[in-house]
Amino acid sequence: MIDRTMKEKSLNQKTVAIWFTGLSGSGKTTLAENIEKVLFSMGYLTQILDGDTLRLGLNQNLGFSEQDREENIRRVAEISKLFINSGIICINSFISPTHKIQQLARDIIDREHFIEIFLSASLEICEKRDVKGLYKEARNGNIKNFTGIDSLYEIPINPDLEINTGVLSVEESVVKCLEVIIHRISK
Repeated sequence: MIDRTMKEKSLNQKTVAIWFTGLSGSGKTTLAENIEKVLFSMGYLTQILDGDTLRLGLNQNLGFSEQDREENIRRVAEISKLFINSGIICINSFISPTHKIQQLARDIIDREHFIEIFLSASLEICEKRDVKGLYKEARNGNIKNFTGIDSLYEIPINPDLEINTGVLSVEESVVKCLEVIIHRISK
């Protein structure tokens, strides 16, 4: 078999799962897309896994109960691990609301190949950015188990990086992320 190390050597990159976590509207997808563009321009092979996208396909049978959220992240982490084993840098954008769920992702992927980036924008900032109107719907009782409103979000205990996207611009946030990421993926 051709193992991950051989694939990394062929692609001239080390593989990791970059895991963006934070409230809805904190900037996870925006940063994931910007990081992917920069890494691609530098010659790195990447794949984005995004919560909204996967819930339209692979995870469409899951709701937002704690059990379903856990299963969502379990599936995503397993997919991410497959990309890593293929030599591909996997950029993940998922709320990952509880310590248990955050740890589940780390355990499946393994700490050596896991970069957790917590986007710490306040609930107020996230609500202002809410182009889909999800927070308003949750506050009106139309969406149940919405993280930050009637469902808990536990701040990661020891993320590799914390970025307050309510204070820093997208460009400043990308620079901070790349400082951590490039160090881990460079040969």
